[in-house]
Amino acid sequence: LCSNNNPYASFGATLARDEEQNLWSTPHDVTHTEADDDRVLYNMIVVRNQLDKDSGMEETLKIEWQKLNYDIYTLRQTRKEVRSRWKHILEDLGFQKEADSLLSVTKLSIISDSQNMSKARDILLKLSEETNIFPTSWELSERYLFVVDRLIALDAADEFFRMASAVYPKRPGGDRGDEGPRP
Repeated sequence: LCSNNNPYASFGATLARDEEQNLWSTPHDVTHTEADDDRVLYNMIVVRNQLDKDSGMEETLKIEWQKLNYDIYTLRQTRKEVRSRWKHILEDLGFQKEADSLLSVTKLSIISDSQNMSKARDILLKLSEETNIFPTSWELSERYLFVVDRLIALDAADEFFRMASAVYPKRPGGDRGDEGPRP
């Protein structure tokens, strides 16, 4: 799979995965890596489904079911938006064919170099604090630590941060609001 001792050489050759696959919304995938936000989503789905099975729901249960359904939808959309932001920057950096593979994190994913771990954490924290690539309410997900590690190995982490700062700058009020990414 790897040529010239480059563990990332096979990225372009991996099967293309659409947005709905793996970590983003298929928790039954055997290669799925469960993160905190996955557990939150799963628990909300279990509670909603339990309410759904109760026939002849009272009005308060219907309201609770609608709220859970909305929260599930919102969490999924937020995850897709964060992934889309990362993918947008990766593609702008020239990783058009590799973006999906760089963002794919599974149980088989490893940190390429344990010495990169602290640098990857620092960059991820810096992305969280100094850009709006993550929404304000977002808790940092370990899956992005793997992505940053890959960017460090490709010597593209600093450039990724610079681009994220330009495209998703931190505003004094927090989120970008309804404004989309800047060109």
